[in-house]
Amino acid sequence: MKIRSINTLRGPNYWSIRRHKLIVMVLDLEEMEEKPSHKVTGFYERLKKLLPSLYSHTCSEGHEGGFFERVKDGTWMGHIIEHIALEIQTLAGMETGFGRTRGYGEEGVYSVVFSYTEEHVGRYAAKAAATICQALIDGKTYNLEKDIQKMREIRERERFGPSTGSIIAEAENRGIPWMRLNKNSLCQLGYGAYQKRIQATVTSETSCIGVEIAGDKEETKYLLEQSGVPVPKGEIIEDLEELEQSCKNVGFPLVIKPARGNHGRGITVNIMSFKEAIPAFKHAKKVSYSIILEKQITGSDYRLLVINHNFVAAAKRTPAHVIGDGKSTIQQLIDEVNKDPRRGYGHENILTIITVDSLTKKIIKEKGYSLTSILAKGEELILKDTANLSTGGTAEDVTDIIHPDNITMAERVSRIIDLDICGLDVMATNISQPLEQTGGAVLEVNAGPGFRMHLAPTEGKARNVAAPVIDKLFPHKGMNGKIPIIAVTGTNGKTTTTRLIAHIAKMSGCRVGYTTSDGVYIQNQLIMKGDCTGPTSAEFILKDPTVNIAVLECARGGLLRSGLGFPACDVGIVTNVTEDHLGLKGIHNLAQLTRLKSVIPETVSPSGYAILNADDENVYSMRKNISSNLALFSMKKDNPKILELQEAGGVTAVYEEGYITLYRATRKMRIMKADAIPLTFGGKAEFMIQNVLPAVIAASVQNFDIQDIKAGLETFIPSPTQTPGRLNLYQIQRKKILLDYAHNRAGMRGLQKFVDALEISYKIGIIAGIGDRREEDNKEIGKIAAEIFDEIIIRFDSDLRGAKAEQLIDWVEQGIHEISKDKQIKTIANEKEALTTAIKNAPDEALIVLCCDNIEEATETVKKIKEKAEAV
Repeated sequence: MKIRSINTLRGPNYWSIRRHKLIVMVLDLEEMEEKPSHKVTGFYERLKKLLPSLYSHTCSEGHEGGFFERVKDGTWMGHIIEHIALEIQTLAGMETGFGRTRGYGEEGVYSVVFSYTEEHVGRYAAKAAATICQALIDGKTYNLEKDIQKMREIRERERFGPSTGSIIAEAENRGIPWMRLNKNSLCQLGYGAYQKRIQATVTSETSCIGVEIAGDKEETKYLLEQSGVPVPKGEIIEDLEELEQSCKNVGFPLVIKPARGNHGRGITVNIMSFKEAIPAFKHAKKVSYSIILEKQITGSDYRLLVINHNFVAAAKRTPAHVIGDGKSTIQQLIDEVNKDPRRGYGHENILTIITVDSLTKKIIKEKGYSLTSILAKGEELILKDTANLSTGGTAEDVTDIIHPDNITMAERVSRIIDLDICGLDVMATNISQPLEQTGGAVLEVNAGPGFRMHLAPTEGKARNVAAPVIDKLFPHKGMNGKIPIIAVTGTNGKTTTTRLIAHIAKMSGCRVGYTTSDGVYIQNQLIMKGDCTGPTSAEFILKDPTVNIAVLECARGGLLRSGLGFPACDVGIVTNVTEDHLGLKGIHNLAQLTRLKSVIPETVSPSGYAILNADDENVYSMRKNISSNLALFSMKKDNPKILELQEAGGVTAVYEEGYITLYRATRKMRIMKADAIPLTFGGKAEFMIQNVLPAVIAASVQNFDIQDIKAGLETFIPSPTQTPGRLNLYQIQRKKILLDYAHNRAGMRGLQKFVDALEISYKIGIIAGIGDRREEDNKEIGKIAAEIFDEIIIRFDSDLRGAKAEQLIDWVEQGIHEISKDKQIKTIANEKEALTTAIKNAPDEALIVLCCDNIEEATETVKKIKEKAEAV
C-alpha cells in the first residue's frame, strides 16, 4: 500500500459542509486491492487483539461490533485504515467520529476521509493507521502505545490551552468567526475592520501599561500599598550581600520571589532560615534581577478573577500533594493519586497528573524524605511550590462565599493596575471575611490569568468565565465581528464577476478586499501576485484590518486542497459549471464537479443569498441543498425557472430587450442598456453580459444604492488594469490584437461568439494544448479554434503540467483536422515569439487572438509593439 497524498481540510468542503476539520488521504492499495480483510489469514484476530476498543464502532451495521463484523466478512484496507485513524485519536484523548472511504476514480485507489480535532495529530494518525494496518497484514507486532503518547505530545504542543479554548468556544457559540494567527495562542475574533484579538487571556483592549505594571511585582506592590490594599510586608534587594539583613527586617517565615515574572517561576515559599533563603535567592535570580522578600502570610491560596472591572469568579487552590496512609511509599501515593480518572496528560482532563521532576525531588528531600519513604497516616506532603493546576494542583470554586468587601477590593485592584482581565492571588484564612479582619493580603496581580481552575474546578460549580470576555470585546447585541463576504465560483467568468462586484462596492464607498486568479487586492492595490483563489488568500483578506467587505473568487483547486477559507458567506455566486479540469484530484465527471462547486451556495448563511445561473441545469440543481435565500439570473427573460421565482417573491436578474433588468418579485427595474456597459463591448460579448447579471444581484442584495451600481457598471472598463487577460482589445495601425484567458471549451465557445460578432475577415489564433486536461478536451480546443480562425499558431504553456509537448500538439492538431484538413497551422513554442510573429506577418484588417498563458508578459509585448508602431 502507498499513500499518495494527505490533505488537511479546514473549512466547508467537498466531503462535508458542516464538518470542517477533515483529513483526506489518497491511498493506493496496490496488490491489497485483491485482498480484502477476510482473505488475509489472521488479520481479523490480530486487529481485535491490538485495538479491542474498535468494538464501539457501529459502522454501517448500526450496532456495536458492526465494524468488526465487516472486517470478518471482508472489507477493503482503506475502510479499515479510516477506522483505525479515528480510534487511535480517541485513545489519545481526542474524541472524533466522522469518516468515509470512497473510490478515487482509479482502480485500487481510494480517498480515505476522517475527522480530526488537532491538525498535526490528524496527519500523524493517517500515516500511523496505514503503518498499523500493514503490520497487521504482515503479522508483525506493533507498539501502539508509542503512537498514542506521540499524538498526546503533539496535541499538547499544538492545541489551545483551556483559557484560549474557552474564549474561542464562547465566540463560536455566538456566531463570531475566528482565526489562529500564529502557532501559539494569538487569535483573531471577527473579520477585517471589525476584528478583535486575544492572546490567551490578554485582549487587544488590554492596557499595555497594566501588563507592564502587573509584570513588575515591586511596582504592583507599591501602587496597591499606596491605595490602601492589604499587601505583605516586604523588601526589594538585588545583591546576595543584602539578603541576611533583609531576612531580619522582614522576619521568618518568608517568601522569596522575582520582582518580574509570572506563572509561579522562581518562587520559594515557607523559608524558615537564612540558610534556606540563599538557594531561594539564587533560584529567583534566574528569573529577575530584582528580588522580593515578603513576610509569608498564613492561610489558603485563593485566585480572584475580575473581567472588565467586574468580579466573576474565585477559586481556592491547593498545590499537588499526597496524604500518608502509614503503609505506602510517597511514590506509591503519587501513583494512586494519578489513577484518578479526572487526571490526564497536560490539559486533556480537568486535572493534570503529578509528575516527579527535580523540583518535586528537592521538596521531598528538604522534608527529610525520599520517594521510598512511608508517610504517617494523615500526614500531608506538598509536592510542588505553586498551586497551579498544570503541575497537579487542585481547585475548589468559592465564588458564592467570597465576602462583598473582598469583591469590592478585587474590582478596585483591577482599576488601580488597569487590567481588563485581572487575576488576584490572595492569601487568607477565610475568604468569606474581609482581608483586613483575617490578616490576609494580596500577594500578586496577574495579567493574562489562567481560566482552567474556574472552568473545571476539582470541586464546586464550574463558571463560564469566557462569556464576560466576549461581552467586553463585542458589547452590543448582535455584534459578531463579521464583514460581508461575497464568494464567487464557476468554471468561467468568476474572475471578471469578482472584479466587477469589487468595483461596484468601491464605488459605494466600501473598503474592499478581493481575491482573483491573478492576485490579492486591497482597494485595487495588488498586494500579492499569482493564483490567489484558495483559502490562504481568502484568509489574507479577512485578516486585513482595513477591509469592510470581501469579494472572494473560489476555485476548485483550493476547495479540494484545503476547503473554504471561511465557514459561511453572505452571498454565494455560481456562474456556470462546464467540463474543465476533469480527471484531476478525484474529480472525473460533471456531477462530481457540480458537487464541488455547490460548496459555495451551501455555505451561504440563512439570511444571505445563493445566486445561481438559471440557464445552467447543473448550477440550478444546487438550489436543493441551500439554506439561504435563492436568487437567479438568466439571459432569457421568459426562462420558466426565472418566472417561477419571480412569482414566489424572489430576486432575479435577466437580459431582456437589450437591458440588464433586476426583478424583486414581479416588480422590475431596468438598470441600464447592455451596450452602454463597457464590459460588454457594445453588447457583443454575451458572456460578459452573463457576468454582469449576478454582479448586479449581489450589489442589490447588499443594499448598494442603484446609482452606485450604475456608476460601477459605467466605469468598469475592460483593460489590462481592470480585467487583465479578459477581452483586452488593442489596435496597432490597421490590425487588432485580442488577449483573452480562454482555456477550456466553454471559454472558447464564448470567445467564438464574440469574435464572430466583430465581423472581421481574417482571424489568426494563437492557442495551446493544456497539460492537465484530458485528450478529448485538447481536441475540442483544436476543433473550436478551427471554426474561429483562418490561421492557427500552436504555442506551449510555460508549465506543461506533466504532459509532453509533442502529445499536446498532436491532440490539438487532431481536433483542428476534424474541422479542416487544409487549415494553416504553425508551431511556435514561446508565447511571446508566437505573438510577435503573428503581429508582424498578419495582413491589414486582421484580428490576432492570443489565448494567454502569461498575461503580464503578453500585455507588455503588445504595448511595446504598439508604441514602436505609433512612433513610426
